[in-house]
Amino acid sequence: MRRWHHRGVADESGEPQQQSGTQVRERASRDEHVVRKQRRAVFRVPPVSLLTIPILLFCITPVAFTVPGLQLLYLIPVAVVVWVVRVRTVATPEGLTARTLTTSRSIPWDDLSGLSVTEKAAIRAALPDGTTAALPYVRLHHVPVLSLLSDGRIPDPSGALAGDSDGKAGSGADTTETAARGTGAGTDHDSEDTDEAERPTNPA
Repeated sequence: MRRWHHRGVADESGEPQQQSGTQVRERASRDEHVVRKQRRAVFRVPPVSLLTIPILLFCITPVAFTVPGLQLLYLIPVAVVVWVVRVRTVATPEGLTARTLTTSRSIPWDDLSGLSVTEKAAIRAALPDGTTAALPYVRLHHVPVLSLLSDGRIPDPSGALAGDSDGKAGSGADTTETAARGTGAGTDHDSEDTDEAERPTNPA
């Protein structure tokens, strides 16, 4: 298991792990647009998966009444519905809320000492007492979203959001430099005109 503190993601040897790639940046840019608009991110099983419940019931019904006691198979779709509706992680500017089947826990950003990355790229919250808390459905590629909602308390190891900001800042700097050059050229031209106007005319 790798731990990720404010210096980035690190494996068991403590060396930083860099996350980069076009897909990560594109996904982070798309998520950033949604998060900036809603100021909230929900990590969960897509609700569209509930459309499989009728199919599951159709498959269970012929078997459920063949032998007494198999009616308990109907608990499977019930459990699926409860899982999809209940289990999730919600990220807001205030912190994280992790909900499992039986528990719900809120973790403010200031109480989070870092993130822990499992071998399956799942993210767990690292707490100051050395323990970790599960964050259902949060994966490594979701970290830029957490960084955005936490106002930088959680660093972005992919650099996707930082790259966009640097690009915008660089564009603004180029515009300012061009404007300054244009202003400078106009000033030199005005000075030449002034010198010519003040130059005395030699009498014939």
